[in-house]
Amino acid sequence: MNSLRIRQLVFASNDHDDIEKLRHVLGLGAGFVDPGVALFGLTNGVFALGDQFLEVVVPTQPDTAAGRFMARSGGIGGYMAIFQVDDLKRARDTADALGLRRVWNIDQPDIAASHLHPADIGAAIVSVDQATPAASWRWGGPHWTENAVPGGLIQLDVAAISPRGMSTRWGKILGVPAVNTGAETYEIKTQDGPICFSPGDRDHLRSYTLALPEMDGCLARAAALGWHVDSDAFEFAGVTLRLTAIDPLA
Repeated sequence: MNSLRIRQLVFASNDHDDIEKLRHVLGLGAGFVDPGVALFGLTNGVFALGDQFLEVVVPTQPDTAAGRFMARSGGIGGYMAIFQVDDLKRARDTADALGLRRVWNIDQPDIAASHLHPADIGAAIVSVDQATPAASWRWGGPHWTENAVPGGLIQLDVAAISPRGMSTRWGKILGVPAVNTGAETYEIKTQDGPICFSPGDRDHLRSYTLALPEMDGCLARAAALGWHVDSDAFEFAGVTLRLTAIDPLA
């Protein structure tokens, strides 16, 4: 059985106000500021969407990894994708065998995780996390279940110079092989929805797709802030957020 999950997607921004703006536009609940990210020279906001999470990180000092990432990307801030796996040891062993650098590791009773260097895995930091129990999530803060709003993260789109090569690497780490879905497109299936790889002029996280009960209101609030809005999407921190409506009572 495929137990892989898209558990948390992360934006990087240079504007602290973006944390509150994203919460307002998407109608999210109270966010969690993780004191642990200060270790990386950052502050953040983490918001629960069902049992999944959106995070915005903002540098608080010069020469941070997030700041360098944004400088290299020209301001495109799809910074990290955090996946929940049920065999972190296998993922770590695979990364080591492939020569993919683990730039951060943590092992706690309730969660263990490793971050893989974006230059090695491709596009962004990929984090593989194993939570105990599986329904828990330390990174959401102690009150995330109370602050969660209905919805979910149902697709991640990744642009790649070599979609086949990048999807193969990600699939080996995540434990779910990538499948060819078109001439140059590949897909990794998760419990929540697909990770889709397609050609791009550079490697980056292109778009996040969210299921929300109030799609039109989100788009209207984004437009009111002067953000670029299409019929079902808006741009935030250089990433396209695609929205699809769900029945909040379903």
